[in-house]
Amino acid sequence: MRKLLPLLSTNPHGGGRSALTCRFRCGDACFHEVPNTSDNEYVGDVIASAYSRRSLMRAAAVVTVAAAAGGAVVGNAPVAEARTHGHKPGRVDGARGLRFAPVAPNTADRVTIPTGYEQNVVIRWGEPILRGAPAFDADKQSAAAQTGQFGYNCDFLSLLPLRGERGRQVLVANHEYTDEILMFKGYDSENPTREQVETAWAAHGLSVVVVQEEYRSGKLTPVTRHPLNRRLHTTSEFELTGPAAGSDLLRTSADPSGRKVLGTLNNCAGGTTPWGTTLHGEENFNQYFANGSSPTDKRYGIGSGASERKWERFDRRFDLKQEPNEAHRQGWVVELDPYDPDSTPKKRTALGRFKHEAAQPRLTEDGRPVVYMGDDERFDYFYKFVGSKRMKKGTSRAAREHNLTLLDEGTLYVAKLTGDSPQDIDGTGKLPNDGEFDGSGQWIPLATNDVSHVPGMTAEEVYVFTRLAGDKVGATKMDRPEDVEPSPRTGRVYVALTNNKDRGAAGKAPADEANPRNANKHGQILELAEHWDDPASDGFAWRLFLVAGDPNDPATYFAGFPKEKVSPISCPDNVAFDPHGNLWISTDGNQLGSHDGLFGVATQGERRGELKQFLTVPAGAETCGPIIQDRRVVVAVQHPGEIDGATVENPKSAWPDGPGRIVRPSVVAVWRKDGRDIGV
Repeated sequence: MRKLLPLLSTNPHGGGRSALTCRFRCGDACFHEVPNTSDNEYVGDVIASAYSRRSLMRAAAVVTVAAAAGGAVVGNAPVAEARTHGHKPGRVDGARGLRFAPVAPNTADRVTIPTGYEQNVVIRWGEPILRGAPAFDADKQSAAAQTGQFGYNCDFLSLLPLRGERGRQVLVANHEYTDEILMFKGYDSENPTREQVETAWAAHGLSVVVVQEEYRSGKLTPVTRHPLNRRLHTTSEFELTGPAAGSDLLRTSADPSGRKVLGTLNNCAGGTTPWGTTLHGEENFNQYFANGSSPTDKRYGIGSGASERKWERFDRRFDLKQEPNEAHRQGWVVELDPYDPDSTPKKRTALGRFKHEAAQPRLTEDGRPVVYMGDDERFDYFYKFVGSKRMKKGTSRAAREHNLTLLDEGTLYVAKLTGDSPQDIDGTGKLPNDGEFDGSGQWIPLATNDVSHVPGMTAEEVYVFTRLAGDKVGATKMDRPEDVEPSPRTGRVYVALTNNKDRGAAGKAPADEANPRNANKHGQILELAEHWDDPASDGFAWRLFLVAGDPNDPATYFAGFPKEKVSPISCPDNVAFDPHGNLWISTDGNQLGSHDGLFGVATQGERRGELKQFLTVPAGAETCGPIIQDRRVVVAVQHPGEIDGATVENPKSAWPDGPGRIVRPSVVAVWRKDGRDIGV
């Protein structure tokens, strides 16, 4: 029998991350008091409610979900797929799209890919993308240079078609945060210089850059100085729109209108809309602000002292003593039109304010947008927004202008889950007697346009303090809900729950059926089916699709697939779908002794639950922003070399350019050597 893989270290930082990563990415969020101190009902306490799974299944006939696709149905319905896991003679092992030899867990300081595949670095931090920007020079960094160069710590990626330019696509990238210790020689964290601070401001935000495909391979190269190329950063102008725009809660001395914001911070994952824009989630924005004092500041994790980066010394907006509302202007979903380089990106207040990991839309049958969102915090919630206006088809100017208003009107909901076997949940991760972690759920409305559904809160307060609204209505406390993605084939929705070291701790929420392990260090993925496969429904059925960890550990689960045939996985973070309907998962903080990686797993058919590792990333790095096209996989390699003790002078990684060169976060493309589609 295979032994459990060893932990990377005894480092107590959550999810296996280095102290350096925790410090700069999220401001040591896991080592501060949990912001959610509400006494919401736990999942196990509400089993006797009218929303029991079986009554909902009878009332809503969830068995209709994905029937046309022949997939399994979440809940108590018969499972359509066989469980033979057989192999046809001569067939390459794996579901279609996943027929590659899995990469073994490893700690190599490189991007490791399957046999028969090749890769290239598409673009690195600091490469010039705008006209007039200089080539990157680690010893001559400046804000002026960085505003024309690809930003730091790329995360979410989107590739959009570019009509009329053969072989070209538009790459949009988030830049989540900066690690000044790995950017600047001799960095003094207690006394940063203005040039360092302003360079870091410029390295945050978003990049838009056109890329050129190589005809005979999957290689991508940036097209520098293309008219669509763009950098948006901490001093760029953004517009607040929707029902909270103009609120007194959003006004500052620099912006008495409450509608104009400088900058977007800590952009993590995101989404791509059916109308051709991109969405960007502002996540751990709290760490940039100093001197928080209000209860709402505390609920959002804003500290009462100086900030890590000391930005408040150089701009008063980061000092909440001077500008108490400035933090309210971060924590939104940003919508960007990559095809209009002159447009002002919008912060869509109708989608609520919290630590947005991502925002991925789908459409109702009548064409209204539905956006699923996770709040990446221990014991926080996941949400959806249902728009009230229908998308207009076509590429006319009128259609585009209309579609750019779709996310300003609608209803914001938060999820409440009920398990059907609370008596079987003991915190060990042992499967309930019915063989699945599963149950039902309801979407609790928080606000519709200017109308609040939360007693004691105005609509503006619901949007600006969405976490408090979730507290008041008793939403379910989850294990760090991050990326939430609907399957374009089946309509099922997948929620990545990364980990939660405090689950079951004294005074904290105990294990429940959706979060079944105490001190959960490996995470899980939840599968959700809306009633009648209607994204606008107010109820759903759910079950855990994966319970991550080493397959040899009894407290793991892979949708019922034989565990001896899957790759070990820990800390799921971003998720995406390939053209065949397989779910691809990137990890953040592997606790199993291997570097982070990218995995593909079948969601349908006889191989449902078969999980295979496609790549690993270099030392200290995280895998982000996966895109899986027919002939190409693209990932962001974030914070390589971010290992305790690392500095520019003392690097802990030599990626991507080898020894003696500064470590640089980058985007990587992978393709098959024979030019065929990925995994077929």
